[in-house]
Amino acid sequence: MKRLLLLAPLATFGCGTTPTDRSAPPAADTLTAAADTALILPGETHFKSLKQLTFGGDNAEAYWNFANDRLVFQVTNKAWGDSCDQIRWFNPFTDDLRSGPPTKVSVNGGRTTCSYFLPGDSLVLFASTHEAGPGCPPVPERKHGGPYVWPLYDSFDIYVSDLQGGIRRKLTNSPGYDAEATVSPKGDRIVFTSVRDGDLDLYTMAIDGSDVKRVTTELGYDGGAFFSPDGSKLVWRASRPKTPEEVKEYTDLLKRGLVQPTNMELFVAHADGSDARQVTSLGKANWAPYWHPSGTKLIFASNHLSERGFPFSLFLINVDGTGLERLTTSDTFDAFPVFTKDGRHLVFSSNRNNGGTRDTNLFLAEWKD
Repeated sequence: MKRLLLLAPLATFGCGTTPTDRSAPPAADTLTAAADTALILPGETHFKSLKQLTFGGDNAEAYWNFANDRLVFQVTNKAWGDSCDQIRWFNPFTDDLRSGPPTKVSVNGGRTTCSYFLPGDSLVLFASTHEAGPGCPPVPERKHGGPYVWPLYDSFDIYVSDLQGGIRRKLTNSPGYDAEATVSPKGDRIVFTSVRDGDLDLYTMAIDGSDVKRVTTELGYDGGAFFSPDGSKLVWRASRPKTPEEVKEYTDLLKRGLVQPTNMELFVAHADGSDARQVTSLGKANWAPYWHPSGTKLIFASNHLSERGFPFSLFLINVDGTGLERLTTSDTFDAFPVFTKDGRHLVFSSNRNNGGTRDTNLFLAEWKD
């Protein structure tokens, strides 16, 4: 998955200590006592408590394991020895990342993104450019007054690794960009974004990389997809260029391995791509969607209330597009919200409480409906 208009490039963790032994998440009242409720801003009524998990760098895209007691995420943190996005995991209930970085999974170099636990919690998948070389690929130069773009590195492929970084399997091997993979809660399929057919579309495949099926066919960027709690549906972000000028801009950028993510809306469909429909029509950038555990609501990030494209806040909306509710009220950046399967906790990324720096950190909230 990609980040949108962050105040800093996404960070990484260097080689670090191994988190503590596996244990169940603590009781809610235990977390409340340890969390800093002062981090909760006026109007953030769904947060019972809020605990900061990381303390420097650019941390995002934290995703829970199947047992709800580990997070795998991507990070850039030069203090930890990494200069572009790398993959790390830890226990957010017991590990204190102020004492040292968590375990690194992406030990082969390159740039990495979009990590996710596989069933059994002993393996993770992520996209990596390491086969093209151990260094970080260049970031596109942004010209003054030019469009904000994401690079689509054609060396990105999707791999399965153990938790210490041993590559077990390569899941994709087609020319061009393959990334943004997540796993169904049923544990049977993976959804990902690929340019293998000439556009940025969604595909699903079996856990072993076989049985690849195309899900989307309409022109535009389709990415950042997640399965619903029962595995029957997908939610994702999409751009839909319509005018000849929009189509030309989109296709010209795509030929250069770039995409402009400033106009996106949320879509849902059955897991095979049928009955696709647009959920939001808010304008600007609506992205980073994730399913509420009920399967009837979506949480996502949006800047549609901003005049200047910033800040980004978290919102909740019914799957049918009704009942829009603002969840966070900071004047900076809140995004990448992900619920535990039981709905007790929410992890997200934010620029809050960063001391005026450009750091983006992970935060853990106790959720209340």
